[in-house]
Parts: sequence; structure tokens; C-alpha cells
Amino acid sequence: MEGWMCMQQVENKENQIISGVIWKQLLIFFFPIVLGTFFQQIYNTADTVVVGRFVGTEALAAVGGSTSQIINLIVGFFTGLASGATVVISQNYGAKNPDGVQKALRTAYALSIAGGLLISIVSILLTRPLLEMINTPSDVINLSETYLCIYFAGLIFVFIYNVGAGILRAVGDSRRPLYFLIVCCIINIILDLVLIVFFKMGVAGAAIATTFSQGVSAVLVTITLCRSTDMFKLHLSKIRLYVQPMGMILKIGLPAGLQSAMYSVSNIIIQSSLNTFGTETVAAWTAFSKIDSLYWMISGAFGIAITTFVGQNYGARKFGRMKKSINICLGMDFGSSVVISVLLLIFGGFAFQLFTTDAQVIDIGMKILHFMAPAYAAFAFVEVYSGALRGTGDVVLPMLMTCGGICAFRVIWILFILPLNNTLEMIVYSYPISWILTGLLYILYYFKKRQQFPDTDEPTEA
Repeated sequence: MEGWMCMQQVENKENQIISGVIWKQLLIFFFPIVLGTFFQQIYNTADTVVVGRFVGTEALAAVGGSTSQIINLIVGFFTGLASGATVVISQNYGAKNPDGVQKALRTAYALSIAGGLLISIVSILLTRPLLEMINTPSDVINLSETYLCIYFAGLIFVFIYNVGAGILRAVGDSRRPLYFLIVCCIINIILDLVLIVFFKMGVAGAAIATTFSQGVSAVLVTITLCRSTDMFKLHLSKIRLYVQPMGMILKIGLPAGLQSAMYSVSNIIIQSSLNTFGTETVAAWTAFSKIDSLYWMISGAFGIAITTFVGQNYGARKFGRMKKSINICLGMDFGSSVVISVLLLIFGGFAFQLFTTDAQVIDIGMKILHFMAPAYAAFAFVEVYSGALRGTGDVVLPMLMTCGGICAFRVIWILFILPLNNTLEMIVYSYPISWILTGLLYILYYFKKRQQFPDTDEPTEA
């Protein structure tokens, strides 16, 4: 009876993702995602700005650099794994299958709770060895350890929010995750100022502010799902692991998680090389990574949007619409990449001044920016095509292409090419070259893969 009522609610409410104007629905879905990502970035960026301004260069390097790479490794793996739930739920939602949605929803929440507790403990134990392994500067390592241990103590909040927000986006709701992030971002900034500026708690205050804010976001997204009247209503007492959806989530999400982990491993190796250039370079890279995140949050939002669009249209057997949405999304992402590159090249110097007044740090950061920004457009093909393929459940070969073309390439570059000319510029070159190579691989694979789907929206066999 409950499943029938859910079905009736969906049938009475037209799903615009599988029926509305594609470009318009993409933008309606995209903007809350990108704004949400923006406010999510502000969590750590607020820490960086306040710490860099009121504590010093060492503290700035401590909340970025090695710290960011380790956080990205651990959180990124689980976020990639959880993306499997987003795909499974979006396909079942597009196919109007309430039982499939419910089982995937409960399994995803169980995974986030169990995974959050387990990975939190392991991460705290491994914090110091990881920092030492990647050559974290001696004047920074203790501060970095303090920040990471406090951050990892709250990993369960990060995992629950990411799963909950992914579920809402899977069913076409990208607005409420944005509202939650705005509220929590404001809380984080206020706590940063109180704990760092007034109570002089340094990097520990920054970590506490971030962890508390993430806890609030986890509570808000959970309450929203529990109060839903649609087929994705969460019943806390029914949270458990179901074998079939768990298998599908792992099949789709594990390659994405491994891909994210490989990204982070390659970046950690690069960070280890950067650390040998001194604290000023680490601080410059930290500030650059926050400025650089402007591009990644926009491109990443297109990737999330197209995964949901393709997932729901794939579930509804609307293959022609699916292909059109991919082309439109690619054009949007490519055009945005060009615009962002131009803006950063023009105003990058002003952006660096938000993070530091150290002229040497700003000069190093601008050199990095001039190498990276012109190549952003090449990554649009990787982001959109990988997101689209993930929406159809095709993840293994795309994962291998990304891991090989970007991650393995960068590791080989650092190990064998960098020693020939050990300079900062040579390290940075590995990024744009890997984007271009991997973009070409995705173009070739996507145009071969798309032939498997007809250009019609009529129900048919895939």
C-alpha cells in the first residue's frame, strides 16, 4: 500500500528531468549544485582565510597543502563510493520503482554510518605517519596533525551529509542541499572568527568550526529525508544493508571511489615534491588550490547534473533525450571553462591577496595560475563524459582511463621526468598535459559507446 501511494505521488507530479526543456532543466538543476559546492568550499576556505590572516604563513600551510591532500584522499574515496547510490536511486526514480529507491536509500545511509565510524578511527591513527611520509615541513607538521585529528573525528557527519545530499539530487532536488550549506557556511565563518580571532585557538579552532558545521548539515539533510512524503522518505528504524542494492552501489561506486583515491594519491606524490620547495611554496599552492576550486566546483556541478540527468533518462528509456542532454551539458561546461580561465588570469593577483600579504607567496601562486588556467577547457570532456557514462552504469573502463591518463601519468612524470629538471614549473606541467591526454581518450570512447543507444525516446532494449 505504501509503495502504491508513493507511485501515485510520482505519477501525479511530472518529472521535468525526463520531460522538460533540456537546457533549462540542466541550468535549474546546475545552479543550486554549483552554489552548494561554493558554500561547501567555503568551509575550508574560511579556515584558510582566517588562519592565513590572523595566525600566519605556517598555519596557512597547515590547513592546506598536505592536510588538504590527505582529506581529499579519504573523503574523496567515500564520496566516490556513495556516488553509486546516487546512480542507483536516480535510475529507480526515473523508472518509478519505489521499492528500489527505498532499498538503495536505506543501504546508502547504513553505509555512511558504518563507514564514517570505521574510517574515522583508522584515519586518526594514520594521520602522523601520512604527514611524515609526504615530507610535510617540520614547522607545519604538528599543526597539520592537530587539524586533521579533529576533522577526522567528525567524518561521520561528512559522510552522512554527502550521501543525503546525493539522494536529494538523484531525485532532482538540488535546492535544499544548497540551503543547508548556506546555513552551515555562515555557522562555520562565525565560529572561525570566534575561536581563532577572539579565543586564539589557531588551527584547532578552525577544525572545530568546520566539524561542528558539518554536523549541522548532516542533521538537516537527515531531517529533510525523514519528513519527505515522496518515495525517498527515510525511515531511521529501517536503515540496513540490502544485498542487491549494495552490490549495485559497490559495482558503480567502487570504481569511482578508487578513481578519486588515485587522484588523491597522485596529488599527494606531487604535494610531497612541492613540500621540498619550502613553506612559501606550500602556502602558495594552498592559496592557489582555493582559487582554483572556483573552476572545479563549476565543472564538478556539471558532472553531477549530467549523472542525474542521464541516470533518470536511462531508467526511463529516453535515450535520444539522454544524448541531447550530454551534448548540451558539454557545451555549457566548455564555455564556462574558457570564461573562468580568462577571469582568473586577469584577476588572479587580487584573489591571492585574500589569503596572504606575503609578496613571495603571491608571486609563486601567480606563476602556478598562469600554467594551469589556460588548460581548464580540456577537462570539460573528462568531467561531462565520465559523469554521463556513470549515469548509465558504465564505470570500469572510464575509471581505468582516468586513473591511467591522469593519475598514473602524473606519478610517472614526477618519478622520471621531474628529476631531469627539478623545478616548480616542471611539477605544474603534469596537470594540463594529463587533462589533454585523458580528454582525448574520453572523446574516442564516448563516441564509440553512444552507438549502443538508439536516437529515439521510445521504450526499447539497451
